[in-house]
Amino acid sequence: MPTKEDGMLNYPIRFEPILKEKIWGGNKLRNILNKDSNREDLGESWEISGLKGDISVVANGPLKGKTLNDLLVEYKERLLGEKNFKKFSTKFPLLIKFIDAKTELSVQLHPNDEIARKRHNSFGKTEMWYIMQADEGAEINIGFKKSTSEAEYLEHLNSGKITNLLNFEKVKKGDSFFINPGKVHAIGAGVLLAEIQQTSDITYRIFDWGRIDSEGKSRELHTDLALDAIDFERKEDFRNKYSRIKNHSTNIATSEYFTTNFLPVNGNIVKDYSHLDSFVIYMCVSGEAEVTVGENSEKIIQGQTLLIPAENNQVQITSEGAELLEIFVV
Repeated sequence: MPTKEDGMLNYPIRFEPILKEKIWGGNKLRNILNKDSNREDLGESWEISGLKGDISVVANGPLKGKTLNDLLVEYKERLLGEKNFKKFSTKFPLLIKFIDAKTELSVQLHPNDEIARKRHNSFGKTEMWYIMQADEGAEINIGFKKSTSEAEYLEHLNSGKITNLLNFEKVKKGDSFFINPGKVHAIGAGVLLAEIQQTSDITYRIFDWGRIDSEGKSRELHTDLALDAIDFERKEDFRNKYSRIKNHSTNIATSEYFTTNFLPVNGNIVKDYSHLDSFVIYMCVSGEAEVTVGENSEKIIQGQTLLIPAENNQVQITSEGAELLEIFVV
């Protein structure tokens, strides 16, 4: 097995974005986040992915050209951390994205681990959103207005009046939301956000606004699959509250699947991760910064993502006003 002394993981790793066209996508990923595409329907940029068929490829440094899976097989706990490697082996536990919704996403939900494992041999999907930009009046759907029943839900769904049951929230830059499995939700038109989630692409679509694709077809709905996965209770568990303290990591969200902190940097700081048995991911949601591991530095600008392998205990960040999301798994 390679040893720490080989230095191969001693730098901030950048991956090639995996760009996804979507029926609801727009041009903010290109125009605001500088993603390399001419498409007008660019909906998602997968920044770090271990999902089959969409494996991230290293874009920089001595590991350039290797896949994330290559790194997991070769470096194991040196990349993930000892506890994470014991738990996840060579499956990367998170899927990291930027999303642009020009129009509304479908109203949907995700199964929990138990249902996803049984039906799809997959992880469930717990996720969170950080709003990077929102047009005036933009909103999201998250949960129900009030607790409801399966019968009431089906009555509204079948009569095309499901939106009467849904809870809508106005959003602005800096807002953050946590979406537990089973909670109905939809990103609304005009919203650009960062998404942190379990490694899963299992979505149950329950309503799609009567939308049809370029071939005149409606997208598949998953009414039956969704029924025993939906949480019909109204719960105030979705809005993340956090502080903004310069040069300080402030927790936004904590779960068994990931921890996300807000880190605004102005000046030069050194992060000590010697106590942390995990990789660290930085998503730049505003500004730009220089991230240094040992003698190796990488610039990160708004809309970019870096992975710091678990074996690195110290990271230096220099900026005149960047805002980062700091993500790890413990």
